[in-house]
Amino acid sequence: MPAGYRLIPTNPPEDSDDPSPHHGDRAETTSVVDEDAETAERDAHLGVKKVEAALRVYGRYSRWCLFIGLALASYIYSLDASTTSVYLTFATSSFGEHSLISSITVAQSLIVAVGKPVIAKVADVSSRGTAYTGVLFFYVLGYIVIASAPSVSRIAGGIILYAIGYTGLQLLTQIIIADITTLTWRGLVVSLVSAPFLVNAFIGSNIAAFVIQHAGWRWGYGMFAILVPAALAPLIVTLLWAENKAKKLALIESVAPYPDPTHGRPASDGPVGGTTSSEDTLLRRFLRTAEQLDLVGLILLGTAISLVLLPLTISQTVKGQWRNGSILLMLVVGIFLLFVFAYWDLRVAKRPVIAPRFVKNRSVVFASLIGFFDFMSFYLTFTYLYSFVLVVKPWSLIDATYFMQIQTVALTFFGILAGVSMHLMHRYKYVLVFGLVVRLVGVAMMIHSRGANASDAELVWTQILQGIGGGLAAVSAQVGAQAAVPHVDVAIITAIVLLLTEIGGAVGNACAGAIWSNTMPTNLEKYLPWLTDEQRAELYGSITSVTSSPRGDPVREGVIQAYDDTMKIMVLCAIIFSVVPVFLALGMPNWYLGDKQNAVDAANLTSRESMDGGDDENVDGVGVREP
Repeated sequence: MPAGYRLIPTNPPEDSDDPSPHHGDRAETTSVVDEDAETAERDAHLGVKKVEAALRVYGRYSRWCLFIGLALASYIYSLDASTTSVYLTFATSSFGEHSLISSITVAQSLIVAVGKPVIAKVADVSSRGTAYTGVLFFYVLGYIVIASAPSVSRIAGGIILYAIGYTGLQLLTQIIIADITTLTWRGLVVSLVSAPFLVNAFIGSNIAAFVIQHAGWRWGYGMFAILVPAALAPLIVTLLWAENKAKKLALIESVAPYPDPTHGRPASDGPVGGTTSSEDTLLRRFLRTAEQLDLVGLILLGTAISLVLLPLTISQTVKGQWRNGSILLMLVVGIFLLFVFAYWDLRVAKRPVIAPRFVKNRSVVFASLIGFFDFMSFYLTFTYLYSFVLVVKPWSLIDATYFMQIQTVALTFFGILAGVSMHLMHRYKYVLVFGLVVRLVGVAMMIHSRGANASDAELVWTQILQGIGGGLAAVSAQVGAQAAVPHVDVAIITAIVLLLTEIGGAVGNACAGAIWSNTMPTNLEKYLPWLTDEQRAELYGSITSVTSSPRGDPVREGVIQAYDDTMKIMVLCAIIFSVVPVFLALGMPNWYLGDKQNAVDAANLTSRESMDGGDDENVDGVGVREP
């Protein structure tokens, strides 16, 4: 394979059954040529080779087992996300350490973010089945530790172990879908795995309440140590069976030997995954594995992201906040290490986590930035939304909880519609741009709905519109990024896009916290001047002290006015950041979503050429943006 990505026609062949004419497309060829592309495909992607080989041994029944396994994995992931956050409140309270919830969730969010590229690299270097097995191990071990924890510190340790499994399950499910689906179907299948949230968004809280009342929080966690292995077993067994069968049939292609990092000579003459020479020492094997994983790059990236996210998430809870020297030091060191990581991966690493070709790939960069700014905007308005509706509206707790689930349901439902639309149109860009515009409208409407006199319908519609836009945009942006890279890069690209999205959420959360802490006390003093400083501090620190007063009470009405002024600042910032993704989406290439694994080479799902490899001079390039 030549270095770089080979161009294929943007439109389906004339004899194709694909009914999607694209007359008049102007070729805008996206050249992504880098010397490291060939190296990346040779020896650092055994997992991809195994997937492509395994797809050639699946029959009708084994393929159904794979899809059923994915469905079960998706459901258990949804049930977990909808219930376990409730258990943490009761778990920490049982040890009298309820205040540590924020610290534990910060640690969990860090692992969820930085774990993605690590797991993607492991899945590429080993295999998808092996990576799933490792994810399951951490998942179960984490929940066992939590369920048997004698102290809150053990709970925190279990949460960290569990977070590795949780983020791995989320990422690997997306990767497997990209492995086994063509572009024309991928958006629909990606969105369907979120379908369980349509059910669990409403019944999850009821399940959690039942468990707390009748079994206790330990069983709430402990039951997942049983349910998760049962749910993931069909998928893992199917993946490992297919990989083993492909190996027995010698379908896993051999690759060129790669140099020993200690001597600069070939380390193995056999196929990938075979035995190494007798001269190999433990050190050489470790160095070779470290090179394949880009261990240095992963450590630099994980440390840098942690040092950036940690001050963003805890700045509002430490003494002095942003004036605290430790907070500033962590942020400065984290940003510095990001530059060190960039230099290492772009200039030094032989098999980098973020290869130079990714940075030059417009689809990948823009999709990552869309996720970053979209989540930043989302968390600016969502962080204090629950508190706002409890204070402003005379709703019951269950009604407020249902309100908070509206956007999740809309995201899921319209994500499925986005997948259907992309399948029918064979394009993703129209869906992406429309979705981001609708989301912008939903955010802009909140300027009035965050006021004291907003109607119930207005509040609900802002959430519905944001859910519609977010569902359309999230699925289409991911498909657009995956379409722009060959199969060997799909796993790490998916991880990068999700990582930048997580970072955007953390930044948005931090910005919301900063706005809240710097404006809310002043606004309370403005609208409640007759109260003492201690009384205003109590209203600022406790939502129950506000909701204990009925609507119409001068104190509650003053707090509502204070909320109004503070929330509008957050919404204005969110509107600004919501505009950026729209312009980024307009700049993305409008890839044709055909019956190929991706849009940049001529390989089908099993990495075999499905088109004549002749002269490409008279065909349009893949990176087409329609006039």
